[in-house]
Amino acid sequence: MECVVQGIIENKHVEALAVLLQGLSGVPKERVRVHELCLKSGPNLGVVPSEVRLLCDLAQATPSWTIRHVGGAMRGAGAEQISVLVRTVVESRASNNVLHYFYTLGYKLDHEILKIGFAFRFHRGALITVTVTSANKMPRLHATDETVRVTPGIQLVEITAPAAADNYNDVVSAVTAFCEYLAPLLQLSKPGHSTGIVATADAAAASLMSSGGGKTL
Repeated sequence: MECVVQGIIENKHVEALAVLLQGLSGVPKERVRVHELCLKSGPNLGVVPSEVRLLCDLAQATPSWTIRHVGGAMRGAGAEQISVLVRTVVESRASNNVLHYFYTLGYKLDHEILKIGFAFRFHRGALITVTVTSANKMPRLHATDETVRVTPGIQLVEITAPAAADNYNDVVSAVTAFCEYLAPLLQLSKPGHSTGIVATADAAAASLMSSGGGKTL
């Protein structure tokens, strides 16, 4: 399973966010260029629909494929009281013919996007990954070199951390604590919950850029 929160940030504040993340993590940022294909099951696979995402990492010298299935979120009174979504996730590496394999099974392509941006991966109470990406659509099937930004003015920020049944409370606490450092720049919440631009973003970004960041906190 994993813990996850999301938010949005204006393009003009992305550089300041990168400075802050660099200082908090002490690790270099990684380039993100991921071709994501969402496949949905056909009628031959049963009455209960299923969805699978195929991720092709184009930032690597040799592109690699990952199969990702996101299951249900944790429910109950405890889940409602925390600001982090806890959900089941299954991932597996795959060969480059994986798309053909799922087509053969009866899955059909629902949509595809290209995510472009950067990520920071580090340990801070938990193994935390922060990704900052723009979503880009393709005018033609699989045309990753001809993309158009879906939301030109903003980028998606996502924080994830792997968890297990016996430690998710600790992971939730670690993610929640880390989010506090980013609060002046953006609001983070469970996926599907609307978030907006925070009023303090301009001042926080200006402060970060003037100080230059770079110091590990």
